Amino acid sequence: MYAALWRILPGPVWVRILLVLVLLAAVLYSLATWVFPWANTIVDNQEVTVGAP
Repeated sequence: MYAALWRILPGPVWVRILLVLVLLAAVLYSLATWVFPWANTIVDNQEVTVGAP
């Protein structure tokens, strides 16, 4: 998957690295902004049980 992404990115190596960093930042931003808060409403984290050894 990463090799295919690397092959379809245009430009020399430094442009590809820059594009990968921008894409990674966009994915992390969207996860932190929309996906994680949405998942937090679904998961009930109040009923966590930790067993004693």
